[in-house]
Amino acid sequence: MAGRIRALVEAHEDCFLRTCMPGHITASCWIVSADHEKSLLTHHRKLGRWLQLGGHADGETDAATVALTEAREESGMTEFTVFGDGMTLDVDVHDIPARKDEPAHEHHDVRFLLVAGPDQDIVVSEESHDVRWFGWDEIERTVHEESTVRMARRAREWLEI
Repeated sequence: MAGRIRALVEAHEDCFLRTCMPGHITASCWIVSADHEKSLLTHHRKLGRWLQLGGHADGETDAATVALTEAREESGMTEFTVFGDGMTLDVDVHDIPARKDEPAHEHHDVRFLLVAGPDQDIVVSEESHDVRWFGWDEIERTVHEESTVRMARRAREWLEI
């Protein structure tokens, strides 16, 4: 996956813009609660699945900044710590199906681990049907995307849970 993302960046100056085809850079985050007991997922409105929070770079070339911005926009929370000094938790390239006037394309996703500050209220954005906390044992029963489950496993390893 890392090689595919590197190739996209090297071949396309506009790779951080959603107009770049056949795909573009996105960033997302695995968010854990302050006590590391739960993970925050969104039920994505367009895709109809439980996923990590994230989105398009829209020209921003710092993927960690993109992930943090998306976490704030999609959760309504404002306080996060980027775990691991901004090291990449995971990378993934996945297909996005065609919709309306948007052709099928790829998201080249760079992923980070965020720890939410305590006692923050969640606000569901218009991009989601729902946003909620899941216990670690619920994730594999609820999430059916291998790359999302892989992030959960890596997050647990990083957090030594």
